[in-house]
Amino acid sequence: MYLPIIGTLGYILSPDRQQTLLVHRNARSSDQHLGKYNGLGGKMRADEDVLSCMRREIFEESGLHCNELQLRGSINWTGFGPEGENWLGFIFLITSFSGTAFTRNEEGELGWYSLCELMRLPMWEGDRFFLPLVFDADPRPYHGNKTYEQGRPIDWRYTRM
Repeated sequence: MYLPIIGTLGYILSPDRQQTLLVHRNARSSDQHLGKYNGLGGKMRADEDVLSCMRREIFEESGLHCNELQLRGSINWTGFGPEGENWLGFIFLITSFSGTAFTRNEEGELGWYSLCELMRLPMWEGDRFFLPLVFDADPRPYHGNKTYEQGRPIDWRYTRM
């Protein structure tokens, strides 16, 4: 039986839609994401649906409330975790929010980064495959499969509906 860890990952757009809020994972030396930039999110709880999980994670990690968000896609990450765990992730784009963003959280520093500069930031190698789909103009969600071996992506496939 396939039992992936279920999680959410969100990218918050600035009001001018030119930047997104990212965490620079630099707070814990034991963090498998150390030094990388990432969207905000985490594991779904047993009493949540994916939308509730995304809203909770965004608030916990940034202090922001999601007013409008859309599911941009889902990804089945096989062999991704530090022990080769499988993850099923739901990727959201938050287009309207309220509140004031934290400047840091327990994972690292938060900052707004230009969409034009994202691919130049240190991030998981596999993120470079799906990030363009999060921010593109195609309204259809994507559903992908990204296979990892020894911490590196070896395959990426997706479809849109």
